[in-house]
Amino acid sequence: MAMLTIKDLEVYYGIIQAIKGISFEVKEGEVIALIGANGAGKTTILHTITGLIAAKSGSIQFEGNDLTKIPAHSIVSLGMAHVPEGRRIFAELTVLENLKMGAYTRKDKKEIEDTIEKVYKRFPRLNERKNQIAGTLSGGEQQMLAMGRALMSHPRIILMDEPSMGLSPLFVSEIFDIIKEISESGTTVLLVEQNAKKALSIANRAYVLETGKIVLEGDAKELMNNDSVKKAYLGE
Repeated sequence: MAMLTIKDLEVYYGIIQAIKGISFEVKEGEVIALIGANGAGKTTILHTITGLIAAKSGSIQFEGNDLTKIPAHSIVSLGMAHVPEGRRIFAELTVLENLKMGAYTRKDKKEIEDTIEKVYKRFPRLNERKNQIAGTLSGGEQQMLAMGRALMSHPRIILMDEPSMGLSPLFVSEIFDIIKEISESGTTVLLVEQNAKKALSIANRAYVLETGKIVLEGDAKELMNNDSVKKAYLGE
C-alpha cells in the first residue's frame, strides 16, 4: 500500500508545462530519490505535493487525502514535512527558536521539549549552538537545522530538496548519514538530489526525470549500474 501516490500530474508555469503527466508512488518506510538535471522539474514536484504550487491536473494522494484540495498550511498537520532547497531557516532567530517554529502544529509543551531533546541527540552541534543566531551558522549546520526543524512536527514523511547543495564533501557525507538514520527510525523520505551517486547509495528506489517526464525508474542499486544513468548523472 503506497503512502503517497502521484497520478498523471501536470503543472504549468504560465504557458510553459513544467511537469508532463507523471505518476509515481512512495511506500511507507522507503527512501525514494528523484534525480535529474537542473530544470528537470524535481523541485516543482515537491512544491506541488506540499501545496506551494497548484497542479493543473492529476491527483496527489497522501494516506487517503487528496492534497490538491488541501491548503498548503494544513498539509503539515497531516504528517508531511518539507525541507526546502536553500534551507530557508529563520536567519534572525536562534537555533532553538527555529526548532520551536517547526512544532507550531503541536500543542503539548512536554512533547515539544522531548522532541527538541531528540533533535539535539541526533544533531549534537545544534545543541552546542542552541542560543546562536541561525544566520551565523555554517551551511552544513543550517542544513542540519532545517532538517531538525522539519522533524519537530513528527512527520510520517519528509520531503528533502537538495540537502547537499553547496556543502563541503565532509558535510555531504554527514547529511546523508543523517537521512539514512531518519529513515531507519521510521520516517519515510522523498529526496530530490543533484548528487545522484549519494542519493542512489541510500535510496530504495529512484525515478529519473528529464524535462518534466519520468524516463527511468527502478531499484536504486540497479539504476546505479545502468549505463545511461552512469553517463548522464554519475560522471562515469
